[in-house]
Amino acid sequence: MTANSENTPTTGVVVIGGGYAGVMAANRLTQRDDVTVTLVNPRPKFVVRLRLHQHVAGEPAPVVDYREILSERIRLVVDSATSIDAAGRTVSLDSGETISYDYLVYAPGSGSFDLSSIPGAEQFAYPVANLEAAARLREVVDATPSSAPITVVGSGATGMEVACELAEQGRAVTLVCGKVLCPYVHPKIRRKFAKRLAELGVTVVVGDGATVTAVSRDAVQLRDGRELASAVTIWTAGFSVPDLARRSGLSTDDTGRLLTDETLTSVDSDRILAAGDSASPSGVPFRASCATARPLGAYAADTILARLDNRQPKEVNIGTGFQCFALGRRTAIVQLASMSDVANRFSIGGLLAHKIKSSSYGLLTEELGKEARKPGSFTWRFKDNKRRQKLRDVARPRTVA
Repeated sequence: MTANSENTPTTGVVVIGGGYAGVMAANRLTQRDDVTVTLVNPRPKFVVRLRLHQHVAGEPAPVVDYREILSERIRLVVDSATSIDAAGRTVSLDSGETISYDYLVYAPGSGSFDLSSIPGAEQFAYPVANLEAAARLREVVDATPSSAPITVVGSGATGMEVACELAEQGRAVTLVCGKVLCPYVHPKIRRKFAKRLAELGVTVVVGDGATVTAVSRDAVQLRDGRELASAVTIWTAGFSVPDLARRSGLSTDDTGRLLTDETLTSVDSDRILAAGDSASPSGVPFRASCATARPLGAYAADTILARLDNRQPKEVNIGTGFQCFALGRRTAIVQLASMSDVANRFSIGGLLAHKIKSSSYGLLTEELGKEARKPGSFTWRFKDNKRRQKLRDVARPRTVA
C-alpha cells in the first residue's frame, strides 16, 4: 500500500499492456478513489489492431490518442516491461525504472508466430501482427510493382483480410492456407469465402501439402515440393505471446500465456491477474480477439475490486457467438457461432455484415472511452454455459483401451 498527498492509504495497480484488455481493466479500476493505476505500454498511442490490414493496403496508421480512451486518473508510462518480481511486487522496465505494485494486471497481448523455425522466413517474410510490422510491410508493398506476385501465408481472419485488401487493388495474390481454408468457419460458410476470393482473383492453395517449409527472396517452398513465385511474402499464420511471464518465473501454458484460475488470478500469486490474449484461465484460454479481450479486462479489474471490498470474485463467464471478416473494403461476412465459440452453419452477409464490421472499428474504441468516463459501465451479456463442462473434460484422465 502507498499513500496519497493526504496520507490516505491507496492501492497501487500496474497494468502491463495498453490494448483492449489492458485499457478496459485500467479504466474500470478507477471506480475506487483509493486505487491508483499505472499503465505501461511501449507505444504512446492506442493501436486499432482490427484495421492493420487496411494500413498495409495504404490507409493511415490506425491509432487513437490514449487521452481519448484512458481515464485522466491513469498514469501512462511509455516503456516496455522486462521482468516481473512477484515476491517483491515490482516491475522492471526497459528504461531502467522499477515500479512497485499492490496488484498487477498482465495484458501484453499477442504477436506473430516465431518465424525462426521456418528457413528463410525471418529474413524474407513480413508479419503484420503489430503497427510497426504493418508499417514496414506497407513500405515494401508500395515499392513493389502492382503485377508482382504476393503470397499471403495463413487463412485466418488476418490472412483473409490482407489478401482481399491487396487483391481488391488489382494485386496478384496467392493465399496459402494449409489443410483448410479459414479453419474457424463452418464448411457451408467456407464456400462463401472461397467464392469471394475467386471473385477477387486470389489463387487459393489448400490441402495436406499446402504448408510453407521455406521462404526465399522471391519464392516460397511448400511441403509437397511445389515452389510459388513470391515478390512479397506476408506471414499471418500462427500465434505467439510475449515471453515476459515465462522469463519472470511465472507459470504459463505451452504457448506462454500466464496460467490463472477462473477468476483470472495467477496460480503463483493472488496479486497478479491476467487478461486478454496472454491469459490462460485453467489452461483453457479463450480465442485471441478483441471480442474476448474487453470482457476479460473487465473481469480482471472486477476481481481486484472484489478483493478490496472483501468480496468473493466471480469466475469468468464469457461467450462470443460470432466472428467478423472483412473481405475487401465493401464486403464482409459475420460467421455466427455458439456461445462456446463453435461456428455454425449460419452467417450474415451483404450490406448488414459490412456495416457491422466497419462500425466495429470505432465502436470498440468508443466503448473504452465510455468506460474511462463512467468506470463500471461496460457490460458483456454473452455467457458460455458450457465452459464448466469443457474444464471437466480437459481435467478428466484419458483411459487407454
